[in-house]
Amino acid sequence: MRVNKKLFAAGAVAVVATLGLASCASGDADNGENGGSAEGGTLTVWVDAERVDAVQPAADAYSEEKGVEVEIVGKDVATIKDDFIQQVPTGEGPDITMGAHDWLGELSTNGVVAPLELGDSAGDYLDVAINAATYEGTVYMLPYAVENIAILRNADLVPEAATSFDDMIAKGQAAGLDKPFVVEQGAEGNPYHLYPFQTAFGAPVFGTNDEGYDPTDLQLGNEGGIEFANWLGSQGKNGAGNFNTDIDGDIAKQAFLDGTAAFWLTGPWNVGAAVDGGINVAIDTIPSPTGEPASPFAGVKGFFVSSESDNKVAANDFLVNYIGTEEVQLDLFEAGNILPALSSAAETASSDPIIEGFAAVGAEAVPMPAIPAMGSVWQYWGIAEASIINGEDPVATWEKLAADVQAAIDAK
Repeated sequence: MRVNKKLFAAGAVAVVATLGLASCASGDADNGENGGSAEGGTLTVWVDAERVDAVQPAADAYSEEKGVEVEIVGKDVATIKDDFIQQVPTGEGPDITMGAHDWLGELSTNGVVAPLELGDSAGDYLDVAINAATYEGTVYMLPYAVENIAILRNADLVPEAATSFDDMIAKGQAAGLDKPFVVEQGAEGNPYHLYPFQTAFGAPVFGTNDEGYDPTDLQLGNEGGIEFANWLGSQGKNGAGNFNTDIDGDIAKQAFLDGTAAFWLTGPWNVGAAVDGGINVAIDTIPSPTGEPASPFAGVKGFFVSSESDNKVAANDFLVNYIGTEEVQLDLFEAGNILPALSSAAETASSDPIIEGFAAVGAEAVPMPAIPAMGSVWQYWGIAEASIINGEDPVATWEKLAADVQAAIDAK
């Protein structure tokens, strides 16, 4: 069963409709039952330290126009989530924090985030961004960036994009390369980078319902999963050798920079190194081994409102009507070079062919599951894939993976 993007889209539409009926426009004052009005008071906003300058102008404008003092606090991205979870229940946390959509299951379980009222503006964002911002049918996050992997191609070595996985390997070999394609793996595997190939076989981790991913519908062990496992084995140590657990992130990068690999499956975080290394980089869709789309995970970044904020209306207003503007989303884009979540800002940013390439791949991406059950998957998934690449029986290994994950989910 493939992840049903139509269900995701339908769920997002339903959420938008519900919000539109349930509330007034996000910037309007209410009767004080939702944390005060958008006029007066203070807001404390945590952002990662690299994005303080991108958010500060919006904070200054909001303070001047609404009379709400907005304090932007730079935080260490490695600790911001845990600090938020720990401090919100004490009343000492911020009104708003920057974060990633796959935190949502944990944030919701801990009761530290409040729903966000996007109103009609939900339609202004990329579909994958709104899908990721929605948890169990409710929007909790104002998205600002969408990140996914894609194929980086050395256009001097291979002038044309590959039409399939086999074509990619053939094109690299025709260019005289022993290792046409590299992707980060390592001793414990890296399922994040292999997921596009898995989805091409119709094997998502979880099925979906009208609220998003369904933790009761584990799909790893379906027929497509077995087909993927067999294919992965055929590409590993005892097969074509296109996947190798000896290749970690640094080795994959160096192979591409040295020109010994023409294709590199990675994310936008590595583009700068390739360009600086003098590589003529093109961004391509991920070539499928089946003819069906190879859909990577999308990671969406955004802002959450604290469930304990004393000024939720102002927080909602600031996010929707200030952070959710093309100008601010482009400022955030320039700070991180990640595709904006707002459609108009994404279109503007896509004037850069590198960003345009990642956006095209992102159109086929699916949000990384934010449900708590996903935590039971990671501990087994990469190790199973690494074992298959290294020659273990694909079917037995994959079936054991599915059984182990289901048992771990059932035990919680």
